[in-house]
Amino acid sequence: MKRGENWGAFVFPKWTNLLRPVLAATLVLVPAYVVVLLAYGASPRTTNVGYRPVQPVPYSHALHAGQLGIDCRYCHNTVEVAAHAALPPTQTCMNCHARIRSTSPKLLVVRESYATGLPIPWVRVHDLPDYVYFNHSAHVRRGVGCVECHGRVDTMDVVTQVHRLSMGWCLDCHRHPEPHLRPPDMVTKMDWVAPEDPDVYGKTLRQANNINPPTDCWTCHR
Repeated sequence: MKRGENWGAFVFPKWTNLLRPVLAATLVLVPAYVVVLLAYGASPRTTNVGYRPVQPVPYSHALHAGQLGIDCRYCHNTVEVAAHAALPPTQTCMNCHARIRSTSPKLLVVRESYATGLPIPWVRVHDLPDYVYFNHSAHVRRGVGCVECHGRVDTMDVVTQVHRLSMGWCLDCHRHPEPHLRPPDMVTKMDWVAPEDPDVYGKTLRQANNINPPTDCWTCHR
């Protein structure tokens, strides 16, 4: 090879020159695709919505909360006074099922839990990251209905996550809470409907109850 000649011409055939634009586009587009995949595909917006784990007991909210009309607070009895919505102890289940369908094979895990004193290993559906602080009582006592976050669980045989519960989703509500507000005594009424435009009615409730949701970082990241 003479001085000044392109050594590549001796190593690669001429047709490989056609690959240059393809390789250049690949180097640009692949990293961009990876960034989009990680930013969106792995975000709560897409990974959590639709999550419906199999529970150790086939408990139907559609039957208990829907058809039978059992109030959410009968089982989750701390939502008005504590940050966490407590899972019901086995005794709560046995209050009814010691007499109703007491031999059903579907309730075997419940009976075993009651006999041994070990808790039923329920699988959490709406599970926020450990670095997020959320207080149930602060919301339900101000008139944010259960349905706003959990959806119409009274129609679900298997509880499913219907909202993404991301930081942006929470901030949207804190910045504009009006359409999500209702009278506090209606928070567990799943089919409640505002008597007028939700924004207008919610504005009235917001003013009457002095509701001003904070949006600073410390609110959720303590």
